[in-house]
Amino acid sequence: MGTKQEWTFRSRFRKHAFGWRSQTPIKRIKEAVSEIKKVSRQDTIVAAEGAVILLEKLPPALELVDGSSGALVNNVNKAIDELVPIIAQAPAEDKQREKWLQRLWKAIQEDSRPDIEYLEEHWGRLCGSPERASAAADSLIGQVRSNWIDESGSGRHFKGIIPCLSSLYEAGRHEELLKLLDQAPFPFWPYRVWGTRALEALGRPREAVAYAEETGRNEPFCLDQECEAILLRNGMDEEAYANYAFKANQRTTYQAMFKAIIKKYPSKDPREILADLVQQTPGREGKWFAAAKSCGLYDEAVRLAQTSPCDPKTLIRAARDMEESRPEFAMQAGFAALYWLVEGYGYEITNFDVLAAYEHTLNAAEHAGTKEDALEKIRDIVRSEATKDQFVSKTLGRKLGLR
Repeated sequence: MGTKQEWTFRSRFRKHAFGWRSQTPIKRIKEAVSEIKKVSRQDTIVAAEGAVILLEKLPPALELVDGSSGALVNNVNKAIDELVPIIAQAPAEDKQREKWLQRLWKAIQEDSRPDIEYLEEHWGRLCGSPERASAAADSLIGQVRSNWIDESGSGRHFKGIIPCLSSLYEAGRHEELLKLLDQAPFPFWPYRVWGTRALEALGRPREAVAYAEETGRNEPFCLDQECEAILLRNGMDEEAYANYAFKANQRTTYQAMFKAIIKKYPSKDPREILADLVQQTPGREGKWFAAAKSCGLYDEAVRLAQTSPCDPKTLIRAARDMEESRPEFAMQAGFAALYWLVEGYGYEITNFDVLAAYEHTLNAAEHAGTKEDALEKIRDIVRSEATKDQFVSKTLGRKLGLR
């Protein structure tokens, strides 16, 4: 086992150690993973033991924590992704690895909420070798078959199903895995994803994608990501882009989505990708302004901001940040900001926002040598204000000589 390690995290993950708020446990999980990874640079066996201890302690420690936001689940899953390779790659003797597997299996069985369910998908890797994975599959496959042919459905939630499929896959028993999946009582994506991976491993990527699509769209995001990845790994970039790029790369912001697609498809012209994304969201062209700007597509960004509503604060920041380096762009961004402010767009807009739009636009115009023309255009924009409160006009009226 190597040297004995006093783990700092161990005392922090007692049963019911945390209340309902998720911030502290998320922080503690990150700290624990960092501690284990640091030890792994010196002693991989000790680090693997630490990883097993943490995974054992997570479910009882997190039992009272509110996971409804998804933040806790995401952080636990990320921790599992980082801990599994440490356990899998540790050069442990068979007896030691068997003990780890027994402890982790017990943790999975007792994980009632569940918190470490994602660990089941890694069972084949945790076995550490194809031979052990094959033995694990043999120990579970009979129960899986019995579970699936039980018409009462009483055992459908048997926690050994995904570990069995994962083990068959890691053991290289791909044809057997596909035959077993044919016995499943319904096309459930967490099961069929292993068939998709098996077909790819057998050198049949198009069949793998078709197999995934036959599952149905009960978990479309995961399915789309898997299909895109298969096609990209097998050099079918055009097919991946056409069928899955926009569905598989949904993000919390338009800019993040644009950058994710650009990164996956480096051979594609960013202008083409942007145009395709804009086409996917008619009426929301302005939402892509920041995405275009972030990749240096300044002309396209201006056109988008002029086409449909764009957040005035985003436009003001663009005008501020680039009033010296790209004054023409900054000036057009400022005009657009003022236009959408006059139209009544923006969230929690104050007179400071209006003044900032005015000042940064004029600064940019001064750098571009067109200050007088810019002032006249700003007057025209402000004169067009038709909102009841005339907020922009009241804020800029005296500066523009409109009173």
